[in-house]
Amino acid sequence: MKLKLDIDPDIVAMMAAEVAAGERAVTAAMREAGTGLKTAWRLQITGAGLGPRLANSIRSQNFPRSGESMDAAALVWSKAPVIVGSHDTGPLIRSKNGFWLAIPLPAAGKSLRGGRITPGEWERRRGLRLRFVYRRTGPSLLVAEGRLNTKGQAVVSRSKTGRGKVTAPIFLLVPQVKLPKRLDLARDADRALDSVPGLIVEKWVDKRLG
Repeated sequence: MKLKLDIDPDIVAMMAAEVAAGERAVTAAMREAGTGLKTAWRLQITGAGLGPRLANSIRSQNFPRSGESMDAAALVWSKAPVIVGSHDTGPLIRSKNGFWLAIPLPAAGKSLRGGRITPGEWERRRGLRLRFVYRRTGPSLLVAEGRLNTKGQAVVSRSKTGRGKVTAPIFLLVPQVKLPKRLDLARDADRALDSVPGLIVEKWVDKRLG
């Protein structure tokens, strides 16, 4: 017994059209899911008070970069992963050398390099020596003998009589710091992932109806 199979050209065309519709649907769905996740992460960062600059570090890229594919994907990431990650996990930070973490107080001022000033930089700039003050209860201190300028920062006192001279706390010393968890990026990522099947169906049906 011999069987002969004839494939209707119309069926072949319909199958090809369905595959093309699927490629368009998957690509469009992944593009929308990726863009939505990028927007959600940016809104979460600004909502946590971390500023638009850090929010704009969130980027996205679609694959393939051009054309359409059933294997389309979207990548969402941060160009500042360490900073974003620290606010996402709320890590415990310890000193690298096993001693103290120096947290600058208002009298310390700011670093010329941006960010927090270190005890070494402070001494070089102010021309004052820091003195360690141990406290049984509460954080220990690094203090300096000087005066406070109009900005509330400690500077060298030029007074020969000692008028206006104070012992100013410059740094708090703590063994470790627990950063608060201010972000929940996994929550938005899970929502974006869960939305993909529905988006694919929606895009597929829209293309067919269109």
